[in-house]
Amino acid sequence: MEFIDLKTQQARIRDVIEENIRAVLDHGKYIMGSEVAELEQRLADFVGVKHCVGVSSGTDAVLIALMALCISPGDEIITTPFTFIASGEVISLMGAKPVFVDIDPETFNIDSSKIESAITKRTRAILPVSLYGQCADFESINAIAEKYGLPVIEDAAQSFGATFQGRRSCGLSTIGCTSFFPSKPLGGYGDGGACFTNDDSLAKAMREIRVHGQDRRYHHSRVGVNGRLDTLQAAILLAKMDIFPDEVQLRQRVGDTYTRLIRENCVDVVPPCIAEGNTSVYAQYTVLVENREQVRKALAADGIPTAVHYPVPLHKQPVFADATFDLPVAESLAEKVISLPMHPYLAQSDQARIVSALAKAV
Repeated sequence: MEFIDLKTQQARIRDVIEENIRAVLDHGKYIMGSEVAELEQRLADFVGVKHCVGVSSGTDAVLIALMALCISPGDEIITTPFTFIASGEVISLMGAKPVFVDIDPETFNIDSSKIESAITKRTRAILPVSLYGQCADFESINAIAEKYGLPVIEDAAQSFGATFQGRRSCGLSTIGCTSFFPSKPLGGYGDGGACFTNDDSLAKAMREIRVHGQDRRYHHSRVGVNGRLDTLQAAILLAKMDIFPDEVQLRQRVGDTYTRLIRENCVDVVPPCIAEGNTSVYAQYTVLVENREQVRKALAADGIPTAVHYPVPLHKQPVFADATFDLPVAESLAEKVISLPMHPYLAQSDQARIVSALAKAV
């Protein structure tokens, strides 16, 4: 059994993928070819925003967003400790300080009720992560941000396709950032990402930053990076966009089936909690268990792969270790989370086998 099955998806759209790749090979515009602009328009339309800027990775998407907002050394950015290192890493790359706020014990996203008390005169932005495929509480977060005049950057690397109160992830804040890493809900066959915004000036800045700060050829109006989305990746993503809405529904069906089976068979396992008004794309299907390593070993013995997202909160990583952060929820959940196989094409019979093995393991 595979943890994520990309082969079934590829078989479904192989002809379109090959046709799109062949078109790129024929025109030979491997950097900033027409497919990039076409994909950007489709993605912007899907999210419901004015601008999409294709970039080289999800990490670079957040970095470019911070650069567009002119984040400087000494600034503070409020974010979550319960995520992949990239969310905090880019803050430090800007010379700024990540200020970690504890997480909600049910959704595992940043606890919006704790954000305001973390704001200081040095706070320049709020960077929530929409973890596991579910958006953070953007109604509360945006209200706090408006009160203090702060921009909000959504790290939506795991939540592209999800909704919050009927609006799509990446269109909920000042800038939305996502990833097209192969295992993401919308994944390419290499690295890639995108930034989304309704702000014309920020869109212009991000487009320039991704090409070394150029506003026209060999004229550099700002410091930038080499952050372009490859044409070949755009061509592949265009093929995947054709089936993406259907895959979102399939992901939700798989997630709902998991939750039903776990509630019926595993009273000692806590399934994901999807907040009212939210939908999830289940980038990971992550549950809480006691004695995690014993459970993982038992599942592995039954041929079932698992993963841990994430075993060490960012404030406990050596690069960020800071005794001043008291974040008990994140620390507790980091010892209990376990992710089960998850993808749109996971058969219900396989899910039943997984849950049966899980029930035995716990």
